[in-house]
Amino acid sequence: MKTLFGTDGMRGVAGQFPLDVQTVRIVGFSLGLHLQKELGRTPLIVVGRDTRESGPWLERALIAGATSAGAQCERAGVISTPGVAYLTRILPADAGVVISASHNPYYDNGIKIFAPSGRKLDDSTERLIEADILSPLESTGNERDDALDENVSESLQERYLNFLASEIGSSLSLAGLSLVIDCANGAASNLAPELFQRLGAKVLAINNQPDGKNINQDAGSLHLSGLSVKVVSEKADLGMAFDGDADRVLFVDSDGNQADGDATLWVLANYLLDHGQLNHRLVVATVMSNVGLELALRTLGINMVRTDVGDKYVLEELLRLNASLGGEQSGHIIVPRLSLAGDGMITSLCLLRAMQEAGRPLQELTRGFDRYPQVLLNVKVREKRPFAEIQPVASAAAEVEQELAGRGRLLLRYSGTEPLARIMIEGPSQRQIQSQAEKLAEVIEGVLGVSRPVAQ
Repeated sequence: MKTLFGTDGMRGVAGQFPLDVQTVRIVGFSLGLHLQKELGRTPLIVVGRDTRESGPWLERALIAGATSAGAQCERAGVISTPGVAYLTRILPADAGVVISASHNPYYDNGIKIFAPSGRKLDDSTERLIEADILSPLESTGNERDDALDENVSESLQERYLNFLASEIGSSLSLAGLSLVIDCANGAASNLAPELFQRLGAKVLAINNQPDGKNINQDAGSLHLSGLSVKVVSEKADLGMAFDGDADRVLFVDSDGNQADGDATLWVLANYLLDHGQLNHRLVVATVMSNVGLELALRTLGINMVRTDVGDKYVLEELLRLNASLGGEQSGHIIVPRLSLAGDGMITSLCLLRAMQEAGRPLQELTRGFDRYPQVLLNVKVREKRPFAEIQPVASAAAEVEQELAGRGRLLLRYSGTEPLARIMIEGPSQRQIQSQAEKLAEVIEGVLGVSRPVAQ
């Protein structure tokens, strides 16, 4: 069982285990060693990072470890996570490593590793690396970090931009469109403005001056209010907000309305359906997507399949079902025929293509998707027994589901990290679902609880 690698790599506070210099050296050494054993030759690893102040020294530590194991490393510099996934596939490299903590604050960092397919590294190799971390190898090399080659291959970034502009953006003209782009002071800061300007758009970039500490700070996909104001004041056609490593994006229409990943899935599902490209009339989403999306898709004869939270699970289901579109409410969208990694800039190009071909603004394309009211309650519990085995809870939950009668949704689960039972109900009436959630919370508290429920 993995303990350090989660669904999105290994993440923590930079400078503390497992994101300290020695551990990251071991990660690089272990990756290089296992690749060399598997391939029987010198492996090639491409490495990229976001704009955190810890990025350069973590990058040096990882490369020092990998090269001491005999690997060759190519540095792509500051680049998006999906940019590294693309380069890993196209070079081809034997692995790609991204040093990033995505939407987390600057003092965190992380390591994501990609296979040559562009998919995240398989669990078996991650387990081998974890074993080496927890039982360190005899040597991870003696190379001094400051003696390493510091040259960044700018051609790698250019190759990724050319792919986006020439292949994904083929025949797409953005001439006459005005865009406001919130780069989150992260990996998109240089890439995104350059990409959309190449395609002819008038671009106003904001939060594109990273200083190592301002990544995601009141900016990007977690903080859309400033972008909404800017789009309206600039009379722009569209606003887009990336997160720190640019694998996700959220949008703001010309009226200042925010469009999350569910709204994006709705627009792209309609586009693919109209073009005969929505395989099996399926969309893959997670348990967090609003029931309003599921019901809206149903009116088009489209089935929505749900997975656990995490783009890794979305991709697994997309490939298993041979589906064309999937994603998360957070703005992480995957179109497998274009990329197996969620890519905020690919998502943006797809949305802009849908707008341009329809000749309609985003607010019109999102019509037909009505978000249902939602209630979230937490109940502190003393133990985590399966709800189905607790008769009063199972009965209360069944009663709520019967009352919703296909026009809403109950999600009842335990927190993975805290002693909490989480109740989420969506339905057409805010008053009704609030009452249902409170009654269910009382039942859970009566059987398992230690305190009153806390509204979230």
